[in-house]
Amino acid sequence: MTLPLLEARNIVKRYGKFLALAGVDLRVQAKTIHSVIGPNGAGKTTLFHSLTGTVPLTDGTIIFDGHDVSHRSDYQRVQVGMARSFQVTSLFPTLSVYENLRLATQGTHPLHALRLWSLIKPQRAQTYNIESILEKIGLANVRHSLSNALSHGQQRRLEVGMALAARPKAIFLDEPTSGMGIDDIDSMKKLIYSLRNDLTVILIEHNMGIVMDISDTITVMQQGKVLVEGAPHAIKSDERVRSAYLGGMITGGR
Repeated sequence: MTLPLLEARNIVKRYGKFLALAGVDLRVQAKTIHSVIGPNGAGKTTLFHSLTGTVPLTDGTIIFDGHDVSHRSDYQRVQVGMARSFQVTSLFPTLSVYENLRLATQGTHPLHALRLWSLIKPQRAQTYNIESILEKIGLANVRHSLSNALSHGQQRRLEVGMALAARPKAIFLDEPTSGMGIDDIDSMKKLIYSLRNDLTVILIEHNMGIVMDISDTITVMQQGKVLVEGAPHAIKSDERVRSAYLGGMITGGR
């Protein structure tokens, strides 16, 4: 069996007496879309925080691409190929789309990371990376627009682009379609699905149509634990999932 790109073993996270994650195991294969679903309070975002180093583990082990990153900081995990977006958009609002991507690209290089506000001319490889990202996220035609002038959907795609600037092996997306209109949702869906050609996507998403359409594997969480895991068709027909979370609302299929 192929070794997973990401393997989390017995992940535990406590906040005082509150047990947010109660021994979660997760195996994510390379160049797949692996979605994590469940109701509010199931522990999805806490799991993302733990996997990406935003919060320290209480217990457990995280292996990424052969590296034990269990106790590494978030920026150290970025350096081995892990990147993420957050539920709340985090951009430089008074800078252009291009400048947001330039800073994200520049910040991945240790020698330049502390000179983010300087007028360092991007190297040829960095410029190529920025241009490639602009095309991938569909924002090449608004490269000179300020990020705060973009639509909500465009801002979310730009945030994905900033995560891509680190050239990650895996990208963690936390509810990327939250608050979007139908057209923006379709654009984001196509973008996420295209990413699996080059890297691994770990996704939290409440839109079950998207989850069922684009996921290779789905992990369902309940009260800080994994309830069930499998391919979309198996999750769709699992009575535990249908009764506990989604009723008859699971629709969609690739």
